[in-house]
Amino acid sequence: MITGLAHTGVCVPDVDAAAAWYHDVLGLQVLSPPYLIEGEAIAADMGELIPDPRLKAAILGFPGDGDRVLELIEYPGVTGADRRRGAGLTDHGLSHVALLCSDIDGTRRELEAKGVEFMVSGVADVARVRTTWFADPWGVVFILVEKSRADRPYFAQWG
Repeated sequence: MITGLAHTGVCVPDVDAAAAWYHDVLGLQVLSPPYLIEGEAIAADMGELIPDPRLKAAILGFPGDGDRVLELIEYPGVTGADRRRGAGLTDHGLSHVALLCSDIDGTRRELEAKGVEFMVSGVADVARVRTTWFADPWGVVFILVEKSRADRPYFAQWG
């Protein structure tokens, strides 16, 4: 039986560079530094999915969030995946990753000062949350979310 959400996997071309960007720009903590996974166990896990199942991974997140982390993944033996900056949010598959913040205007200014390019010109107010959208250097889409009621989950802000 499924009991909860674990992690979100993000495929990047260079896990070391991505871990540094997510830490330095977004402030996520490196909970497990980049490491190479290879051998029979990973081949048994992913060998039917990709031609070379070696991978390099890092785990980033915030202490106390349990399994709710980002898993950055690099496949050093697989080539070709094009950068998908600005990919359609309606494409089937991963749409976006939502990040909570307590001051969306200040967070947006801070990220813009670090070179982050936002996909929208401002901050929207919808269903009692404030939101704004950006993409990382590899095209993964993020939404910043500021809740109006900090004590409630983001999906229960209204009512």
